[in-house]
Amino acid sequence: MDNFTYILADEDNGEAAVVDPSWDLEKIFDVVKKNGWKVKYIINTHTHFDHILGNQQVAAVTEAKIIQHKNSTQPNDIPVEDGQIISIGKVMIRIIHTPGHSKDSMSLVVNNGLVFTGDTLFIGNCGRTDLPGSDASEMYDSLFGKIANLDDSMTVYPGHNYGSTQTSTIGREKQTNYVLRARSKGDFLRFMASADE
Repeated sequence: MDNFTYILADEDNGEAAVVDPSWDLEKIFDVVKKNGWKVKYIINTHTHFDHILGNQQVAAVTEAKIIQHKNSTQPNDIPVEDGQIISIGKVMIRIIHTPGHSKDSMSLVVNNGLVFTGDTLFIGNCGRTDLPGSDASEMYDSLFGKIANLDDSMTVYPGHNYGSTQTSTIGREKQTNYVLRARSKGDFLRFMASADE
């Protein structure tokens, strides 16, 4: 399913977080061991199975705490909400609640320089809104009221490798991503309804 799993670390103090562990968990363990990092948190951008598949195994091996949005119905240790800050050493992660693809979707702004968008924003597209718990109206609010307001220079790290590149920037996505073209909510809802058919 071309999922991305990310590891964030403060290399000075050795604390790390794993974002959306799915498959190939041995690669995660190898990187963590090679660098001598201590995994403090497992952070899920949302709780669809392909983003939480490795949670329990990573938690068992590392003793990391699982962080999910408070709207999650899946097992977690630390529920978070919009605007909350999580720290990994000097790495600061700000939670942005970005529902639309799911009720518990959130994006992670790291040190005001990059953002993990999960399945809210892909490179050149956005997440589906025809799944249980999805809502195209909420997706519009998340994309245009939150994501599009981030600094244009911010690097975008999506939840899947579905685009022409693995990363982008907010500015580039605003220029090239057809779901971020300026349109009314009504136009967006009609557009998403036709895209989901």
